[in-house]
Amino acid sequence: MTPPAETVETAATLANNDNNDKDSVLAKLGPGLITGAADDDPSGIATYSQAGAQFGFNMLWTILLTYPLMCGIQIVSARIGRVSGHGLASNIARHYPKWLLYFIVGSLLVANCINIGADLAAMGEASKLLLGGQAKWYAIVFGLISIVLQVFIPYQHYVRVLKWLTLALLAYVATVFVVRIPWGQVVLSTIIPHISMKAEYLTMIVAVFGTTISPYLFFWQASQEVEELRAKPEETALLKAPLQAIKSLRRINIDTFIGMGFSNMVAFFIMLTTAVTLHMHGQTEIQSSAQAAAALKPIAGEFAFLLFSLGIIGTGLLAIPVLAGSSAYAIAGSFKWKNSLEHTATQAREFYAVIAVSTVIGVILSLSNIDPIKALFWSAVINGVISVPVMVVMMLMAAKPAVMGQFVISRRLTILGWLATAMMGAAVVAMAFTV
Repeated sequence: MTPPAETVETAATLANNDNNDKDSVLAKLGPGLITGAADDDPSGIATYSQAGAQFGFNMLWTILLTYPLMCGIQIVSARIGRVSGHGLASNIARHYPKWLLYFIVGSLLVANCINIGADLAAMGEASKLLLGGQAKWYAIVFGLISIVLQVFIPYQHYVRVLKWLTLALLAYVATVFVVRIPWGQVVLSTIIPHISMKAEYLTMIVAVFGTTISPYLFFWQASQEVEELRAKPEETALLKAPLQAIKSLRRINIDTFIGMGFSNMVAFFIMLTTAVTLHMHGQTEIQSSAQAAAALKPIAGEFAFLLFSLGIIGTGLLAIPVLAGSSAYAIAGSFKWKNSLEHTATQAREFYAVIAVSTVIGVILSLSNIDPIKALFWSAVINGVISVPVMVVMMLMAAKPAVMGQFVISRRLTILGWLATAMMGAAVVAMAFTV
């Protein structure tokens, strides 16, 4: 359903009359941009690097497919938050059985802790490559920095830090320009998919989908829409303020299309860089994102190595708060605790405790003897498996008037969201039958 004609007309008039700088494209970028950039964390970098090294250009087509699907499902999650004024966990708790809520949130917490540990280990190894010393101490420092930033810096200041950290991803775009690319072959491989039914190929597809379309991104973006409402007193949930619909939904679309485009572009370039360097030189086995960086040095040169390594650290600093934060939003929403980065640590003790504990568990995992590539890779696979039930519940909620009122999602967005869900489910089933 759509808002009444007079509501749309009034909202459009208000939007057109609002001539301040908030209407600029840059001002519209926030939850979607940060969510998209956080998707290319060290776990994602390792997965994309392994895909490029192992299969060359034959995995590039997956990025062309994930972009529209990722946009669709992330817009759904953002709209649920903006329309209802509540995060995903709070909405699931209100409208679905407790067992389903606990299964989803519990699975999310486990996957996120593994992901944080793997990311911190990768950041430590990248720092060791650049500066020397011991990787474990760097991992500990990065974990502590993440906790301090989230606990002690107010949301409006903190979100600016995260926006600037997204620039770290440009390192992977720049890397492409220091290696030679056979663009004709790249274009053909991208638009004409190479499909194999081998177990390792299908598992890699699930890993790519899992690191691109991940549950923590759904929870984070929905919650960040709620945070935006709390930070701006003039805005409120669309269920209570339908006049704000036109401007708010347009902003969500722009933010998400650009954010997910940025994310997928970077993923494409990481896969392309490792395909044209490592794969073409016979290095098809990558044990970590740091190893991918080190392997580039003798093939692509010092500059490519430096860019790749700095990118691992920068994206980790962006992704770890998103991973820990999404766990905190999910758990706090489940138990109706205060959950906002706008609150101080004393106002939302449980919320910040989850952030701190999740990060500390990640630090402990990063110091263990877990194989880093297995942790990174299988965290992506776990995310792929968990995504399916989460996406099903999201799609059902987005079409439910009890949740969305008159702002239930359109037929086009419904088709795109269910297509993303079906594609993720098919990839997981295919992997299960071949492993």
